[in-house]
Amino acid sequence: MRSAALYGALGSLVLTALTAAPAPAHGPGEAWPPGGRAEARGVELAARQAAARGIRFGACPASEQLPAPVQCGIVSVPLDYARPGGKHIGITVSRARSLGTRSQHQGALLYNPGGPGGSGMFFPLLTAVKQWQSTARAYDFVGYAPRGVARSAPLSCADPASFTKAPSPAEEHPTAAFKRQRIAEARAYAQGCARRAGQDLPYYNSLNNARDLDVLRAALGEKKLNYMGASYGTYFGALYATLFPGHARRMVFDSVVDPTRSKIWYDSNLTQSAAFERRWGDWRRWVAKHDAVYHLGRTPQQVAAAYERARQRLTRRAAGGKVGPGELHAAFLQVGYSDSHWARSADALSAYLRGDDRALRTLATPDPAAARASENSNAVYTAVECNDAAWPRSWSVWDRDNTRLARRAPFETWQNAWMNLPCAFWTAHQQRALDVGAAPRALPPTLLLAAERDAATPYEGAVELHRRLPGSSLVTERGAGTHGIAYGPNACVNRHVERYLLTGQVPGRHAYCGPRQEPAATTGAKTAPGLAG
Repeated sequence: MRSAALYGALGSLVLTALTAAPAPAHGPGEAWPPGGRAEARGVELAARQAAARGIRFGACPASEQLPAPVQCGIVSVPLDYARPGGKHIGITVSRARSLGTRSQHQGALLYNPGGPGGSGMFFPLLTAVKQWQSTARAYDFVGYAPRGVARSAPLSCADPASFTKAPSPAEEHPTAAFKRQRIAEARAYAQGCARRAGQDLPYYNSLNNARDLDVLRAALGEKKLNYMGASYGTYFGALYATLFPGHARRMVFDSVVDPTRSKIWYDSNLTQSAAFERRWGDWRRWVAKHDAVYHLGRTPQQVAAAYERARQRLTRRAAGGKVGPGELHAAFLQVGYSDSHWARSADALSAYLRGDDRALRTLATPDPAAARASENSNAVYTAVECNDAAWPRSWSVWDRDNTRLARRAPFETWQNAWMNLPCAFWTAHQQRALDVGAAPRALPPTLLLAAERDAATPYEGAVELHRRLPGSSLVTERGAGTHGIAYGPNACVNRHVERYLLTGQVPGRHAYCGPRQEPAATTGAKTAPGLAG
């Protein structure tokens, strides 16, 4: 599932009452414990060892850019939990101690921003942010880089310089020749993953990300896990709840991935592409409403035509030699993730069409200094999603499904397909996705957060996970589409999250919050970072 984490780790439907019985934690004939007996024993052993060792925290390496009082450490986890005595890898961890008194302290709160491929090492810095400070008085803020990410046994599938080479093409309705080129690139990328990672490649997957969480919990000296996951972080957080329901204390799932086994991950990406078209329409309507500021058109159709003029112009001549149609699309995809990007993107497009490309170059030019991190993030994304479940092997299936979808959702469909196409040529073992769910009263109350018009994780996914986790509560931000809503500008959402983390109270089965205020139409706007990946 394409994720904002791939464009920056700091990037933050009408609800229907469902009365169906929760899905079972395991399907008929499926091995129990879920995920395998050998792996379950391996996690138990690794957690005992981690609890005995603890974490030796100290000053963070300069590369992390995490100043004191944030401290860093490393937790050793098995590469393969079925062989806990075999190869181990190191997971990097960051921590800021709680700001409150001893009597206020409730343990550690682990955070994951999503991805796959996002790092949460920055999380302890949020103790200094006003919205988080009541929570920071109760919890140590603990971030970490999941396996494969950054310094945590980093994965790579290609040379970073060639991976981020610009300008790059993009076609909403690709020609046969363009498709052949992208098929060859996807096959080569999958081969690069297999060659560079070797026999380790199959062990970078969501089940192991969930198992790693339990070892981290033990290493921190916590009997129960307090966890906050956004976007993809909700999926392996839900896997954790399935695998270790008795180890959960407080769990917040922000912008929820649909955990339905049949949707992981091929169908999820098709659903996501359709949702991005709707969100792209939200931005175009907003720009049209502010035509007096941006002069891009008085209707959404006219705004779309303005964007198309820019795309065609960049096809003929890249801005600054680096911003072509691919870079334009990657930059403007961000308006689907957060409305904090709306004004800046409209301003850059308007200026470019008037002959000034400076704002567009600032917005869309790839940063050479981030090439290695970008390639690593994409490698982890690809490995996890390709390993998690079986993908169609026949190009005709991909071509049929995406051609059909692109007729009504052209903005993101093919770019999303190209990103995931290496999975069609994957040589590592692909596992069967786990059936997520918990038995009644097996879990403490959990809190789910979702925006009705979220494109990256469409709202139906939150409804589905809510159904599968008995006793959970779903907080809906009506009429909004920003991806990652906890501790943002919506005070209603924040009250529910803070009350839950501090007291364990959930707001009944469903709660609703009004939409956040639309962004102001400004020029020279700067984008505020969010949290979800």
